[in-house]
Amino acid sequence: MFRFFENLIDPFRSSPNATPPAKLWPYLKSHYAGFGKLMAFMALSGVIVALIETGLIFYTGRVVDLMTEATPQTFWATNGTELLLAALFILFLRPVAILVNHLFLEQTLAGNMQEQVRWRAHRHMLGQSLGFFQNDFAGRLSNRVMQLGPAVEDSTYMFFEGIFYATTYVLSAMVILGQVDPWLSLPLAIWLVLYVLYVRYIAKRVGVASEKWSDARSLVTGRIVDAYANIESVKLFSQGEGEERYALSSLRRLRLRFQRFLRLMTEMSFGLNLLNGFLIVGVLGTAVWLWSQGVVSVGEVAAASALVIRLNGMSGWIMWVTIRLFEHMGVIREGLRSIAVEHELTDAPGAPALALSDGKISFEGLTHHYGKGVGGLDNVSLTVRPGEKVGLVGRSGAGKSSLVNLLMRFRDPEGGRILIDDQDIRQVTQDSLRAQIGMVTQDSSLLHRSVRANILYGRPDASEDLMVSAARQAEAHEFIQTLEDPQGRTGFNAHVGERGVKLSGGQRQRIAIARVMLKNAPILVLDEATSALDSEVEAAIQKTLYGMMEGKTVIAIAHRLSTIAQMDRIVVLDQGRVIEDGSHDELLAAKGTYAGLWDRQSGGFLADE
Repeated sequence: MFRFFENLIDPFRSSPNATPPAKLWPYLKSHYAGFGKLMAFMALSGVIVALIETGLIFYTGRVVDLMTEATPQTFWATNGTELLLAALFILFLRPVAILVNHLFLEQTLAGNMQEQVRWRAHRHMLGQSLGFFQNDFAGRLSNRVMQLGPAVEDSTYMFFEGIFYATTYVLSAMVILGQVDPWLSLPLAIWLVLYVLYVRYIAKRVGVASEKWSDARSLVTGRIVDAYANIESVKLFSQGEGEERYALSSLRRLRLRFQRFLRLMTEMSFGLNLLNGFLIVGVLGTAVWLWSQGVVSVGEVAAASALVIRLNGMSGWIMWVTIRLFEHMGVIREGLRSIAVEHELTDAPGAPALALSDGKISFEGLTHHYGKGVGGLDNVSLTVRPGEKVGLVGRSGAGKSSLVNLLMRFRDPEGGRILIDDQDIRQVTQDSLRAQIGMVTQDSSLLHRSVRANILYGRPDASEDLMVSAARQAEAHEFIQTLEDPQGRTGFNAHVGERGVKLSGGQRQRIAIARVMLKNAPILVLDEATSALDSEVEAAIQKTLYGMMEGKTVIAIAHRLSTIAQMDRIVVLDQGRVIEDGSHDELLAAKGTYAGLWDRQSGGFLADE
């Protein structure tokens, strides 16, 4: 039974890849689309339960009247059948109605909505550009994704379980009291109008306060996660106190905003008790006066009393639910600041996969200044022939990394274009482009997973033998055998820690190289691929790298000029322009910038000046 209701919705079903709506109601509607008919059943079951509850209270008044109209000797003979049917209804039909209502609300709605929201938000975030993540705290982004799910699910649940149920209960109570005597429903109607106006007044302020509170909470999470993720730097520079102050300033702001939120809660409680006092005195006072005039019976007074006492308790719950709804609205609006952001880089409509044949790369009039007008690349034109090995040389800021980042389409150029086998990379899918390029970066961070998972990231369907062979080629197999994590996992099963922090820089680099070797893509990009290795290991890996380069188109960036001296061509960049292009021997013979750099390099490294 539970599984049936849980599986009425698949929260991970395919959905449009469009940017989530930035407005609150359209965003909620986008998630309610798959729940359409089921929400009608949730509403119907809630109405039935509310009518049963108010009916029970009304029937309690009837029982009182039956008792006053009969003697103990005649009571059961006269009313026994009716009371038996009522008891059966209460014992069996009422629990079934409540069960069905909760199965829809909890198993179908609550059990699926939260994960649907998180899954779609995470899926959209993964499509954002590198720049998007570089401009925000990873902790804040993840916090918004995680908070968004419960906020949408809980607000929807409370609408059906709280607001919808309560509205039905209050209206049916008003109808019942009106049938007893119209004067009884008048105080309830006045209370209802005042209650709605007061809730609306408070709830709007709560929505604003909640959004600010949620924003402050995300900021605290972002700063704390940032410190934990960079704990080595914190320790290295003795900045524990500095990080305390950095987090404390955001914690003070969070406390202040939370206190403002709590002030509204206290204010709400006071106003609610004033309104409820009017409700109790108004309805019970009117009922007692009508009884004294012989208009209503004792049972009807008892029923009115029970309804009012029930509403007195329920009104606080209704207001709490309403406030929670508006609190969640604030959380959702805060989360949508990151979630409802269009992708900066998208595939062209109907873009085909890259059809790679030779591996020719052409940079045509490439210009990119990161929107600043300076730095980056300035009208660079360069052709890398199929199977050619090209080294990129230049001081920091010359544009080397910009060139390969644009090739990987981590950004789109502000001018010019990049062609691979005469196909503009903006007109093919990003996944197919990157599938054809193997890249090893200088900062080879790893996933907090096993060594095996990190190497297989380059080719998930590779066999165990191929994976081990790649590790051997990258001179990583020997040290991998010695690894053990705190959970006792060893070798390829050992986990490497967040960003690979449990490994040395050289070990991380070798696993990253093994990953690219396993990928075996036809185009190879090396961005300071051996910078973290000692000379002995680098010499061993260099032989493997040169072997891996056979038959591939290669672009390699290096400050250590000796590592690229054997390339087919060396391109020298300076201030975003190509200033020299030729083989190592040709550039030395030309006695230009490259020759000067070669003469001045210290210990094999390119100096900044």
